[in-house]
Amino acid sequence: MNKRSFVWSLVSLLILASLALTACGSAATATTAPAAGGSNDFVARAMSGEFKGKTVTATGPFTDQDSVKFNATMQDFEQKTGITIKYTGDKNFEADIKAEIEGGSPPDIIDFPQPGLIASFAKEGKIVDLSKNLNVGPIKANYNPYWIQQSMMPDQNGNMIMAGIWERVNGKGFVYYPKKAWDAAGYKVPTTFDQLQTLMDQMVKDGTPPWCIGIESGSATGWVATDWIENIMLRTTTPENYDAWVQGKLKFSSPEVTNAANIMAKIWTNPKYVYGGNAYIVKTSFGDSTLPMFDPSGPKCLMNMNGNFVASFFPAGLKSGVDYSAFYFPPIDPQYGSPMEVAGDIWGATNNRPEVMAVMQYFTMGIHLKTWMEQGGAIAPQKDADVNWYGDPVDKVVGAAVLNAGTLRFDGSDSMPSSVGTGSFWKEMTSWASGSETMTQALANIDASWPATP
Repeated sequence: MNKRSFVWSLVSLLILASLALTACGSAATATTAPAAGGSNDFVARAMSGEFKGKTVTATGPFTDQDSVKFNATMQDFEQKTGITIKYTGDKNFEADIKAEIEGGSPPDIIDFPQPGLIASFAKEGKIVDLSKNLNVGPIKANYNPYWIQQSMMPDQNGNMIMAGIWERVNGKGFVYYPKKAWDAAGYKVPTTFDQLQTLMDQMVKDGTPPWCIGIESGSATGWVATDWIENIMLRTTTPENYDAWVQGKLKFSSPEVTNAANIMAKIWTNPKYVYGGNAYIVKTSFGDSTLPMFDPSGPKCLMNMNGNFVASFFPAGLKSGVDYSAFYFPPIDPQYGSPMEVAGDIWGATNNRPEVMAVMQYFTMGIHLKTWMEQGGAIAPQKDADVNWYGDPVDKVVGAAVLNAGTLRFDGSDSMPSSVGTGSFWKEMTSWASGSETMTQALANIDASWPATP
């Protein structure tokens, strides 16, 4: 018996005498408590066939290949338990999920790519407190404490609840490049920002723009720009200042944030540095922005900074480590190094039916991501996930870095109040990138949008 199986076998021996939950009258209120005397190891109960024939509805931003990979990675669970997971991907997820929740008809489980968004619904009392349903001990033991901290959010009464489960995560700030073209040109991976600057100038001299950048993403257009600022912030100021910024205590117009934005702007607004210039940046989706690196006639650009998930959008047939590789965006100010910026998918539940809790518990187990890890595009935050499951050499590097990182900081825009993080921050960066606003105006407008403290 392996370690994971042993741990979960012990959990299955824990029996709840009863579990009483009080309905609060919203769609998120627990509608069904575990049966009297039933175990809160819902996965074990599901594997025994107790919930066979049940359906769990789900939604999130997984579409296209990500949707296919998510469904594939859940097939084993569905086959062994008889539970059907009915997932519907939504390219306009951020806008549509608000209407579904406020309208009182949300799916059973929801994949939120921003903790700020799930936090807004938790504060309205529309998300289940998982700590009242699942055995939290094994969950905490299987995650870096930072992920547990990021799952705790205030409910409508101001009480901290476990609002979600981190299923898969992303390491952000990785610069992807077409390896064969790099090797042929004799380029070396930069380990400092000065080296990166020298490399960019050399690429221009050699006749190829260094960067391909695209920020179009449906209702989420603009998030790529926020990622750039966040990664630069982490390399130019303290983690404490980064936290203060995310919390609204350090303004966007502050010297720290303005400095990071201006460093980014020197790259983005230089037509020699960016393939297609500003027009290409605004009109091109973040996934399609990678394609010019692999143009059959030769690369039209040589770098694209993104999360590890972006490899899902590369042309079919490319081999990681052969056709492309990646490096972590280098330090800018050596005293701050390169803290790991992370993001991820945090799943929340709108009710606590046993079959729903079984799926949520399954998300806490590394084994559930094995198929996705083998296919590429998923990084596991669970400690019991085996790095040897990664089928992509670059994913393996990213996965090990996430598990071993001393300092993690979550994607800033994803952690801010949704009206800012997935609202004005995205919108204003898009306005700046399109040339309709200056950076100073954009940052001031974001500050003006910050919600007043109650």
